[in-house]
Amino acid sequence: MPTVIHTHLYSFAQTAGGAGSPTAAGGARHVPTILELMVQATIPVKIVVAILVIFSIASWYIIGYKYLYLRGASVQTERFLKAFYETKQLNVAAEVAAKLPKSPVSQIFRAGYEELRRLRAGNEAGEDSGGIENVERALRRATSSEMITIESMLPFLATTGSTAPFIGLFGTVYGIMHAFLQLSGSQEQSTIDRVGPGIAEALFTTAIGLVAAIPAVMAYNFFVRRIRVLSNEMDGFGNDFLNIVRRHILK
Repeated sequence: MPTVIHTHLYSFAQTAGGAGSPTAAGGARHVPTILELMVQATIPVKIVVAILVIFSIASWYIIGYKYLYLRGASVQTERFLKAFYETKQLNVAAEVAAKLPKSPVSQIFRAGYEELRRLRAGNEAGEDSGGIENVERALRRATSSEMITIESMLPFLATTGSTAPFIGLFGTVYGIMHAFLQLSGSQEQSTIDRVGPGIAEALFTTAIGLVAAIPAVMAYNFFVRRIRVLSNEMDGFGNDFLNIVRRHILK
């Protein structure tokens, strides 16, 4: 009896590990890498991946640039506001503002201060150069100009965050459609080995789209909050500057 059991176990082992096993017959199957999938991908899928890679690189450049720019603007704005409210002389504040060009608040002050100097020079010469309304308009123009500069490049992040997933989805849909069309036109047996690489390269475009979109959306929301803080500081400073001009200079 033990001899019979041993014979059956030996026969089962030969069947499981012998010529019927794909691994034993042909060795371990090769799993294609992402690079190999992209090399074998269709031209439309390659174009989609190239577009998404360009979007991602440009987004990261903008993220780094805007982070450094807004950080410098915030630091210089704090320095200028501290100097402005501590000093009693506008000419001293103007000298400080000239040394802090990245601060949007300092640039607003310089625009208002230059307009104020022009008005005072005109009044001393007996000319009708206008009144406080001119200073207010100068502050509004400077505020608009600074906001345009601060908000530059942000639309690209918003565009990347909203369109990159759909661009990747287009590549996925096309890749899957192409893989099944190839499978339907083939005379060989339909197996996952034949359709798998095509589906994998198609799904890869969706992943690239998400990789491009997620950082862009997160950075956009972060920068919008920082810009809102700077905008509030600009509005508050403009009102304070106008009050100082009304009370002490242009009465």
